[in-house]
Amino acid sequence: MQVSDYKRLSCRIPEAPLKGIDEVVNRWIGACRRRAEILQQLERDAETVCGLQKELGNLDDHHLQQKLFHHREQARRNGHLKEDLIPSLAAVREAARRQLGLHAFPVQIMGALALHRGMLAEMATGEGKTLTAALAAVLCGWTQHPCHVVTVNDYLVTRDAMWVHPLFRFCGVRVGAVTASMDSAQRRKGYEADVTYTTSKELLADFLRDQIRVQPIAHPTRRLIRRMLSPQAFSKEMLVQRGLHTAIVDEADSILIDEAVTPLIISSSRPNPSLTEAASLASELASELDPEVDYTKNLRYREVEFTESGLAKLAERCGRLPGLWRGPERRSEIIRQALVAREFFIRGKQYIVESEKIIIVDEFTGRPMPQRTWREGLHQAIEAKEGLKFSDPSETIARMSFQRFFRCFRRLSGMTGTAAEAANELWQIYALPVIRIPTHRPCIRVQQPDLWFPSRESKTEALIRDIEQLHKQGRPVLVGTRSVAYSEELTTLLTGKRIPCQVLNAQRQQAEAEIVALAGEPGKITIATNMAGRGTDIRLGEGVAGLGGLHVIATERHESGRVDRQLFGRSGRQGDAGSAQVYLSAEDDLFTRHLPVSVQKLLPRPSSGSGMPGGIMARGLVKAAQAKAQRMAWKQRLAVLRADEWLKDSLSFTGNNG
Repeated sequence: MQVSDYKRLSCRIPEAPLKGIDEVVNRWIGACRRRAEILQQLERDAETVCGLQKELGNLDDHHLQQKLFHHREQARRNGHLKEDLIPSLAAVREAARRQLGLHAFPVQIMGALALHRGMLAEMATGEGKTLTAALAAVLCGWTQHPCHVVTVNDYLVTRDAMWVHPLFRFCGVRVGAVTASMDSAQRRKGYEADVTYTTSKELLADFLRDQIRVQPIAHPTRRLIRRMLSPQAFSKEMLVQRGLHTAIVDEADSILIDEAVTPLIISSSRPNPSLTEAASLASELASELDPEVDYTKNLRYREVEFTESGLAKLAERCGRLPGLWRGPERRSEIIRQALVAREFFIRGKQYIVESEKIIIVDEFTGRPMPQRTWREGLHQAIEAKEGLKFSDPSETIARMSFQRFFRCFRRLSGMTGTAAEAANELWQIYALPVIRIPTHRPCIRVQQPDLWFPSRESKTEALIRDIEQLHKQGRPVLVGTRSVAYSEELTTLLTGKRIPCQVLNAQRQQAEAEIVALAGEPGKITIATNMAGRGTDIRLGEGVAGLGGLHVIATERHESGRVDRQLFGRSGRQGDAGSAQVYLSAEDDLFTRHLPVSVQKLLPRPSSGSGMPGGIMARGLVKAAQAKAQRMAWKQRLAVLRADEWLKDSLSFTGNNG
């Protein structure tokens, strides 16, 4: 039996998050790992790598490949690259120039070095992160340890794996891909490669499925004994992965921060007629209650509380009902869930309806998540609200948070365009120091002052008016919205004015990459939720630079300043001309949810509908609202992680298997 088979489920066992004085000391250590000297060392090493260009450029392909294979043998023999790192990376850089036609810039070399050394590289949009990850992945692939390049969607998985294939083949590295549509045999083949491109959801789901398959014999020693005693009863073919060792995470802020709010759960559906009947009746009872009279709403936490009037009304309505409706606590819980579905889960924002089914929408990316359902009866409550056929509730088989999962890798690194705001969390949870890599060319994007409007309606009118004016000038415009519903509303208004536009949201995502790639053409109007084609460059069409470049409009501020910067970063790539502006009103979700009512009165409310720039106080209130939202989101993520720590000893599929 091979050692690789023996360690097929091998992974690092993460320690519990630090607390108290240990956490304070660890925070200081993280600040030291981000100090300026680290960046300066990366710059010096990148210069050394680039300095070997002339020597390597004089070699023919055969002799260059001999050098590459020599470095590969050294990596395999030692299990890592240390002394040979600089000449190895220089050789891979030259191979990329010949096989992909791309000459890696010094900043991309700095990024690759940061990835190899276990850091999170913040690299601006358009700086070539795909090539940067490929350079680092080749070095890891040489060691024959499992290496996973993790990105945000299946399109990027397939595109990147195909695009880098010539480089990997030339360097003697096998590359594979794993996407949602693949069966077990295809997944196994993808994971058997030296480097595997996949998404975080597929990677974690396959890890949990493998754990479930060997649950009775989860410990590697037991598996070895079982195989020795009965070779036919246990086969490695039942597993698809070959262990967790190295992960290079693209769009790391989205995967490690935003998506980490919810654990990944593998479940099976089972009929529960009593639950569906209760959800239907609760929806009817909830519709009879009056807001503020029978219950109060907490927008920040998405909770409702019954008033004395509401409790009395429920007692009267439910007094004649059988079973669970007679217990005040149980009936209040069921009807409270129906009210939460009615008040806080809005069609076109948190979900859409397709083919008579509820499809959850990721609030951070705007992408549909057809395989996910809400738990504890919430999904059925929303189905009752929409008058749809009830789906069977699900029963949890396995679960794990993304925080715990990525801490299971022995080597973790990542890159993204926006990470500085979350630098402390990335260090505390994942031990990833954030290093800001400079841009290849200076960014000349013009960040215009935020514009404030008296109401949502006046803001929308100004948006349409300004888009129409920019369209007449021939400038391309990218409009970012927080919800599917608002993107559809803007599309309808523009169509009514005979202004052609493309829209990207959870309901319309066909040809996403092609639409985003053309968003820089003259006169193009593109409306998108947060999905906005991450990973796809927007190149300026002919003559657009002279008009001022791509203009980005944010229809409101997001709860995280990182998401704002992601949207702004779509323009002004690689030193291109560009501009960005935010349109705000006191009715925006950020302020109504995260600022007290008394403080909301301090927000600018101009009498004119034309909009006005906000002052120092307005900027301070925006930052305060975002800071409050991020503190709440951090607490949610920490709660998910602590729940994992609590469950790990109780559930066998999360137990120690190293």
